[in-house]
Amino acid sequence: MSPSSPRASPARAPARGLAVTADPEASTGAPGTTPAPPPRGVAGPLVERLLPARLGTGIRWLLASSWSTNLGDGLLLAAGPLLVASRTDDPFLVALAALLTWLPPLLFGLWAGVLTDRLDRRRLVVTVNVVRVGVLAALAAAVALDAAPIAVVLAALFLVATAETFADNTFNALVPTLVARDDLAVANARMQTAFIALNQLAGPPLGAALFAVGHAWPVAADALLVAAGVALVARVRLPERASDHHERSHVLADVAEGVRWVWHHAAVRTLVLTILIFNVTFGAAFSVLVLYAQERLGLGEVGYGLLTTTQALGGLAGIAAYGWLTARVSLANLLRVGLVIETLTHLALALTTQAWLALGIFFVFGAHAFVWGTTSVTVRQRAVPHRLQGRVGSVNLVGVFGGLVLGAGIGGALAQRYGVTAPFWFAFAGSAVFVVLIWHQLRHVAHADEQDAPAA
Repeated sequence: MSPSSPRASPARAPARGLAVTADPEASTGAPGTTPAPPPRGVAGPLVERLLPARLGTGIRWLLASSWSTNLGDGLLLAAGPLLVASRTDDPFLVALAALLTWLPPLLFGLWAGVLTDRLDRRRLVVTVNVVRVGVLAALAAAVALDAAPIAVVLAALFLVATAETFADNTFNALVPTLVARDDLAVANARMQTAFIALNQLAGPPLGAALFAVGHAWPVAADALLVAAGVALVARVRLPERASDHHERSHVLADVAEGVRWVWHHAAVRTLVLTILIFNVTFGAAFSVLVLYAQERLGLGEVGYGLLTTTQALGGLAGIAAYGWLTARVSLANLLRVGLVIETLTHLALALTTQAWLALGIFFVFGAHAFVWGTTSVTVRQRAVPHRLQGRVGSVNLVGVFGGLVLGAGIGGALAQRYGVTAPFWFAFAGSAVFVVLIWHQLRHVAHADEQDAPAA
């Protein structure tokens, strides 16, 4: 499972096959939120279609903030590695830069979850993003003044990734605070749209183009876009219950409570375990994707970029089809079929040597990643009590990045010893075995209201 699944439906009646825990603390709506006024002008029908007025003004401000910050993140996604490469050609330092962007969720993810549940979530998002703006602005100034050696660049990238860990975990916990349970699918789908369209599709090429104009430009643009996101999320007004003070206890006790809740809730435990295992297999295969594209498919730099672009386009197709799918297919079957698609993706890539076929595979995988990611996030948010949203989300986040780091290590070792297709064979075998083992449990994930919620 890719991190964007990150990890990503139009408004309608509650989705078939998805009913979650009857815990009275679980997100059952957003009392106190203000319905959005009817949209006016030419853009009115489009705005209403994208975000129905019943969702409230808060989610619209939140989505606008998401679009702004995701575009900024997309700029840095391309400009960050380019900036590192412009300062050093040492492979160790280049690899270290990637590692430093993956470490913060592992080091601070669970702590971020505790703060999300203890503090005012809107204020926490604003605070950490202000810190991120400051770091980005300082880095842009240092680059412009030619005063940014590789050590400064690496430190700045680590600080930005750390702030982003806190911001993203808290941001995701705001969604079920603002949106009624039955509307979580449409809200999450729109949030995933921002990630795919701007972070993955539009941002990286724009960031590379700005970097070609001047090394400081994409960093400065990222700072401005995150600052705009801060201004937008500051407009969000939380319902009264969302600002309740958390009863203070030791941080480790709070972390343990979140982990214990996940462990004792069979549906959420299955989701988190699935995300962990599938990120191990995904990380193993896709960690050597650039070598696979060159050696197996015969693609150059442009061709490699086309693979990732095609995956993002598949995500847009998933966005377009999500409402149609959820109106006709139970969410239990969406989860099951999605895991089969991902498993067969690894098999197909292990077998093919044709670039055109690989592009088709990446398109289908991109659509799957959006559908599965949006569905799984919605299932989790509906099941989790409001006061535990941050901690349970952080357990999920640690599973994502822990799986990626472990998988990347496995993939690199396998490719070095057995060739670039070996990680894909490993990913296929591991995914297939796991799908068989959890096939029955996935039906219960979509009927989590039939089990008692664990004591928090």
